[in-house]
Formats: sequence, structure tokens, C-alpha cells
Amino acid sequence: MNWRTVLMCAIFVVALLMGITTISAQNLCNSDICVVQFNASWNSSNNVEYLDKLTDCSVMNVNIDEGEYQSEYGIVVVPTIVVFNGKEVKRFQANIMMEMEATKKDIQSVIDEIIYSDF
Repeated sequence: MNWRTVLMCAIFVVALLMGITTISAQNLCNSDICVVQFNASWNSSNNVEYLDKLTDCSVMNVNIDEGEYQSEYGIVVVPTIVVFNGKEVKRFQANIMMEMEATKKDIQSVIDEIIYSDF
């Protein structure tokens, strides 16, 4: 195989995994709106620290080194933050440097949108 074929296969696999949007949060979350940070122990320096400041939701940190979380939730880059409301609502993924570019405001906006949609 040449490098282009390998690259195209890799892009296809990543696109396929990123397309998973109906993942259930039943195994992770105990509340209606739940924000989950998926990360690995070797990338702990890139943990997103502002998640505990989010309002109107529960927050979980999941280490993908333990269990089958990576394959079960389609995690292709760490950290990944997923907002659940019974099912996956929104996914934020780190950049190529494994740093999260999404801000607290970006994630809180998704939570607020879920809450306001009930009215």
C-alpha cells in the first residue's frame, strides 16, 4: 500500500467513528444532562479543568485506559468532551496537540440550549 491509500483508510475510519451520535449515556450518567470528559492517564496534563464550573449538569471524568470506553464511545482523540441528555447531544474534541479548544462558554451554551428547549 502506498501512503495515500493508508491515509484515506485512516480518514475513513476516523470519519466513521466520529459519526457515532446516538450513544447512550446510561452507563455513565445519573442525571438528565451530563458532561463527560474522556481522557487518558498519559494525557492528564491536558485535562479540562473548568468542567466543575459548569451549571445545571453533572460532570464525569472517564479514563479510557480503564475498560472499553474508547471503543464503546468512539473516542479517537483525547481529551474528548461529550454532552449527554439521555443520548449524545454534542461532542468537542481536542486539536492535534491534544489540547481542548472548546471553552467553558461553548459547553455551557449547549447545556443552556438543552434546558431552554424544554420550554
